[in-house]
Amino acid sequence: MGMKASANEYANEYANEYAKASANGGFAKDFTRIPKDIKSSQKINRASLTYSQGVIRTLRQNSFAMASLAFIAFMVLVAIAGPMLLPDYQKQDLLHALEAQSGEHWFGTDILGRDVLTRLVRGTRISLTIGFVAETINLAVGVIIGGISGYMGGKVDMFLMRVIDVVVSIPQMIIIILLLTVLKGSVGTLLIALCITGWTGLARLVRGQILSLRENEYAMAAQVLGASKWRILKTHLIPNCVGPILVNYTMSVPGAIGAEAYLSYLGLGISIPEASWGNLLQMGANQFPGSLWLFFAPAAVFALSMLAFNLLGDGLRDALDPQMRR
Repeated sequence: MGMKASANEYANEYANEYAKASANGGFAKDFTRIPKDIKSSQKINRASLTYSQGVIRTLRQNSFAMASLAFIAFMVLVAIAGPMLLPDYQKQDLLHALEAQSGEHWFGTDILGRDVLTRLVRGTRISLTIGFVAETINLAVGVIIGGISGYMGGKVDMFLMRVIDVVVSIPQMIIIILLLTVLKGSVGTLLIALCITGWTGLARLVRGQILSLRENEYAMAAQVLGASKWRILKTHLIPNCVGPILVNYTMSVPGAIGAEAYLSYLGLGISIPEASWGNLLQMGANQFPGSLWLFFAPAAVFALSMLAFNLLGDGLRDALDPQMRR
């Protein structure tokens, strides 16, 4: 009884103070009165965001990801338009061999007097083409095989997984080196070599996503309504895997570019007189440390490109995952 009486006294005291303050206008500066119109009081002033708008907003807030995206876009532009503006990447001038940077040759010249900047622009086109095309092929194959394996299940899933296990059991680099020793090093040969085993990781990723998504209500409802398996897979399941697929693609492109550079550096990839980041690094290493510009120019472009792809992949992962959004 004593506690109840004290509570009532406190409530009455607070009510009296509130009435006095309200009469004197004391709370007017701290509070806004709710309008009598119910619709106005229940109106949401901030517009709701769709999933894609939320992804773009989160990605824009990541300065490293946006800077990486701008750098990659610039490199793609250089790869497309650069060789048109600087077409003669094989022009030799032995009288000006191994010259340092100058107004005529911004990145100097190589051992045969060829302009390093022109060859670097050409190498950018070759290396980026191999990276994007190889991973696009791997993406298509991995999504199809992983989607079919995850949704069909049973013997189909078991057969496809055993095929993937066999392919993965053979080291990728051994397959690539054996293929390149038999065939001539070219863009087509490198694409074939990188696509033989490059799709397996994405296929496993898509399979795992489909196995969890196919039990959702919308997939079961589509099946009950008579939708075909292909339609359910194409319309309802694979679109919900776009986030992990896109992140995997962004992270895999630098791997393909790095494989090309590694193989070309060893003399198994793109061969001279064609230019790529790998054989430009090899030529620079042969003249190191006498002609530093031959090595550091392609090394800087290569390292910055690898860093940009990885930072963009991290940003996309954070933006596409609702749990990691700020």
